[in-house]
Order: sequence, then structure tokens, then C-alpha cells
Amino acid sequence: MAEITASMVKELRAKTDAPMMECKKALVEANGDMAQAEELLRVKLGSKASQAASRVTAEGLVGVSISEDGKQGALVEVNCETDFVAKNEEFIKFVDDIAKLVAKENPADLEALGALPFEGKTVEEFRAELIGRIGENITIRRFERLETEGRLSDYVHGGKIGVMIDHTGSDEVGRDVAMHVAAMRPQALSRDQLDNEVLEREARLAEEKAKELGRPEHIIEKIVTGSVDKFVQETTLLGQAFVKDDKKSVEQMLKENDASVNAYVIYVVGEGIERRQEDFAAEVAAAQKSS
Repeated sequence: MAEITASMVKELRAKTDAPMMECKKALVEANGDMAQAEELLRVKLGSKASQAASRVTAEGLVGVSISEDGKQGALVEVNCETDFVAKNEEFIKFVDDIAKLVAKENPADLEALGALPFEGKTVEEFRAELIGRIGENITIRRFERLETEGRLSDYVHGGKIGVMIDHTGSDEVGRDVAMHVAAMRPQALSRDQLDNEVLEREARLAEEKAKELGRPEHIIEKIVTGSVDKFVQETTLLGQAFVKDDKKSVEQMLKENDASVNAYVIYVVGEGIERRQEDFAAEVAAAQKSS
């Protein structure tokens, strides 16, 4: 049996980022062969990643990266299983690094992102090893990259809500609009970007309500128009009342500051993901029955 020294464990840890005890176990199993121990660890960490893959990831962080000139930027959402891991320094760094990588390399989709070189591996290989080290499933859920001739500004609230704005005008205006989007979560930039089916539904509901109330036919059309216009005002970025001064709309604020918004992206961590409901009482009861 080869002697396993502290320096050997340290060297293997530097190569794989695996926990110290895992490194020592791998070296013992490989009888001190560094290359074989490294291979054993990579297989083991990959196995952990496979076991974790089916577990729901509804926590996590939004990361953002914008180039120094404000012309290219990326917003990413990376998920994990618990908020505890979302506060892990290694996880936080991974999210930040992925945002920078997307902004720089502009991958076509998640598969292309996973194949990009990253820390001497691919992004996908690194993600699998990170799962092994942290012990939770980790997924890169989505990303959006923007490139503009204007400016990009961002706002991230507690790591859970992230916004990136493509705009003209000052950075201060861009930041204010990004904060507004985070707070009000508009459905679209303007009326012409709302889905026609959504507008038709609102018109239909307003018409049905007016008829139920017995309104005259010549009034119903005005009621429907007014209801749809109000819906547009409340759900579009340009139509909404500006959060820092609700006496004016976002569109009015932009005009006063000689600015405009071309596009925006908002990510809310875990939005749309069905979270697992824990029933601890049932788990305890089941454990008692089996004991």
C-alpha cells in the first residue's frame, strides 16, 4: 500500500476541487496513482450529478454582466435546490462567471453554452463537478444576451429578480427604469408588443360585464375601448405609472429625459417552476412505521 501524504491530497484537490476526504479516499483506492485517483473522482462526481439530476431546482440566483462600454450584456438564471446553496460562495461565483461567459461568447442556446471551454473543462463538465462538491442539483435554466448601439443598464434585487434594459439616455435613467421593471413586472414594452389574444380576451370580458350590467349597446363599445386602454396602461412598461413619480408614466419620464427604451429582460428566480411540497409529518409517520 502506497503512502498517501498530505501533499498528494492537496495536489489532487487542486486538480479536481473535490472535498479533501474524497481526494484521500480516491488516492487510497488508486494505491497512490494520481492519474487514476483523478479519474476515479471525476467518475464519482459525475455519478453524483446524475443522481441529483431529477431533483427540482426552484431556488438559485440571477446573474448579470455588462461590458465596460455598455454595449453587450447578459442575464442568466442558475438554479439549485435550496436557498442555503444559493448563498454558497462557489455557487455565486459560478453564476457570475456564466453571465460573463454568455456576454462575451454569445452562445446560441443552452447546449452551446454547456460546450464552451470553462476553467479547463467545458461548462457542462464543470457544472457536473460542482454538483458533486456541493451535493445539490444545479441547472443553468436560461439566459438572454443583448447587444445595442445605445446603452445597457441593469438592476438585481437580492439576487432573485434581475433586469437588463436596452436604452438611450443616461445611466441613471436606465437604472431607474430597470428598478421600475423589477418592482412592477410589466408584461410588455408597449401596446404593440402585447399578444393580440390577451387584448381580445380583455375586450371580451369587458363586453360581457357591460352586458350583464344592462348597459346600452351604443355605450358598450366605449366601455370596451376604455377597459382595454386601461389594461394596456397597467401592463406595459411605457404605459405604467413611474414608481418614483406616479403622477407621470414611464413614457413621459423618458421623454422628459430625452431617453427611450428599446427592449428589456426580466428574470425572477424559480418563476413558473413547480416547487416540491414537503410533508414532514408524513415522512415522520412513514419512518415510524418502518422502524
